[in-house]
Amino acid sequence: MSAPVITSLLVANRGEIACRVMRTAKALGLTTVAVHSATDRDARHSREADIRVDLGGSKAADSYLQIDKLIAAAKASGAQAIHPGYGFLSENAGFARAIENAGLIFLGPPASAIDAMGSKSAAKALMETAGVPLVPGYHGEAQDLETFRDACERIGYPVLLKATAGGGGKGMKVVEDVSQLAEALASAQREAQSSFGDSRMLVEKYLLKPRHVEIQVFADQHGNCLYLNERDCSIQRRHQKVVEEAPAPGLSPELRRAMGEAAVRSAQAIGYVGAGTVEFLLDARGEFFFMEMNTRLQVEHPVTEAITGLDLVAWQIRVARGEALPMTQDQVPLIGHAIEVRLYAEDPANDFLPATGRLELYRESTHGAGRRVDSGVEEGDEISPFYDPMLGKLIAWGEDREQARLRLLSMLDEFAIGGLKTNINFLRRIIGHPAFAAAELDTGFIPRYQEQLLPTPTPLSDEFWQSAAQAFALSQYRVARADDPSSPWASGNGLRAGLPAQITLHLSCEGQDQALTLGSIEAQLRGEHLLTERDGVRRQHRAIRRGDAVYLQWDDELRRVETYDPISAVEASHSHQGGLTAPMNGSIVRVLVEVGQTVEAGAQLVVLEAMKMEHSIRAPHAGVIKALYCQEGEMVSEGSALVELEEA
Repeated sequence: MSAPVITSLLVANRGEIACRVMRTAKALGLTTVAVHSATDRDARHSREADIRVDLGGSKAADSYLQIDKLIAAAKASGAQAIHPGYGFLSENAGFARAIENAGLIFLGPPASAIDAMGSKSAAKALMETAGVPLVPGYHGEAQDLETFRDACERIGYPVLLKATAGGGGKGMKVVEDVSQLAEALASAQREAQSSFGDSRMLVEKYLLKPRHVEIQVFADQHGNCLYLNERDCSIQRRHQKVVEEAPAPGLSPELRRAMGEAAVRSAQAIGYVGAGTVEFLLDARGEFFFMEMNTRLQVEHPVTEAITGLDLVAWQIRVARGEALPMTQDQVPLIGHAIEVRLYAEDPANDFLPATGRLELYRESTHGAGRRVDSGVEEGDEISPFYDPMLGKLIAWGEDREQARLRLLSMLDEFAIGGLKTNINFLRRIIGHPAFAAAELDTGFIPRYQEQLLPTPTPLSDEFWQSAAQAFALSQYRVARADDPSSPWASGNGLRAGLPAQITLHLSCEGQDQALTLGSIEAQLRGEHLLTERDGVRRQHRAIRRGDAVYLQWDDELRRVETYDPISAVEASHSHQGGLTAPMNGSIVRVLVEVGQTVEAGAQLVVLEAMKMEHSIRAPHAGVIKALYCQEGEMVSEGSALVELEEA
């Protein structure tokens, strides 16, 4: 039988993973095909492809989850193969079968392997039969509340509800006691249905202080299978990974081999082909428990590539062509250490609520030896409420863990993002934390150090406001003179002649306001840096003008400074008294109250879905529902009034 021919590849995904897959495909000489929704028509992955096909729709359910549209796009574009990326349909056995039935090549495992491991319940049952240690739990077919209540009582609280068909934290809830179970189960089922088209759940004991260690496996069509070392993914928020590194700190060669061989046995038991990941929970005693197998490429695969020098997407393409794995287990490299962080559009200070809007400013850190950025956005792009909020990933490699850590900190310092909330400062605090530097890792890392990682905002200093005012004034006059090429302001050389004797500015930054009057300006603006001098010490701060705002680097954070009208601000605050607004763009999935209804403090009023996650709008105090401004199925914008609540 002749080897399959792959000269054109369609990526059935979006964002950074689509860009990353296409990068390797182009390097191998393949024609790349992107698909996009109506929302993503001008997205970066669409712009970078050789051919692009419009799927229509905005939500994933109307575009990236439409199997018939994806196969039609492959045939129309002449693609012989489809790469699913991760998320969406990457672990959907029906998608794999449909691709095969259409005479196309799926860059993933056989549908039978996805069936065996794609369902967490089925995978746990299979591993139980194979004698692999499992975390105590329930993964049966019955899905009614009473069954889950009985299972939780048997297991013992706290428990973890998980969607059987997916990952990435979608459809996952921690339940502390029985009073929370009904609401948590219903919400998790809705999230799972929305994200994966499957509402089935399992429940397992929520272990305390475990580490999340996973094994990268790879198998070809000739019966060969090996593991490419391991990754530690313990630092998570909302059960979604934030920091990943390879190899896992502190693992002995014996434990690495035991976990790797167990992962290979699991893959071979289901006739696996391609890239996959077997995930384990590792306790402090060195015992490991099977969690799940992800039958796809993982978000964190770049750290494995960094310590092995391999291109896993290239391996996927070669295996799909029928080629054998290019090395044996004994030949797998393990060179140095790599750490990856995930950059999200979200507000860590507001329970990591996803953020939407325009990327007013986007500057990536320098690429080079030991420095890699995988992203799916560019400056000016719109971040919509329809998809996952990840913008990209920063990956640093070093000869040892500390070199990788310091290199990653440097990359985070160089990054500049503005226009919406992101987790970049939160990531910087994690990587710079003494406990992280000491490799004291477990899944409770973020809650344990929450006060340091998510500090309460403190008043900005007078020195900051003075520098911000100077940066704003200097950049404002540069903008005003930019239409005159001969103007000294256009050159950015620090000249300040001709400014008014006094400038009064009302500035706002991170919810804080300040009125300042500037006389002489002692600072200089050179390019995109503000030069200040105080007590004989000269300092340099990034100061980047975007529209009506200045982004000023201060205390290792890039802060957005803008002017405001104090009278309009007071009027706006009065107009919102008693009103509950949408925290982000999204879709109303449930309205749980009626006008005239009396509610208690903390009562759930409205459920909003955005970026494949549900967010509850709750009563901040007891009161009476005075008005409703939304209905189920309606799209709402950030800041829109949803409910008017009058104090009782």
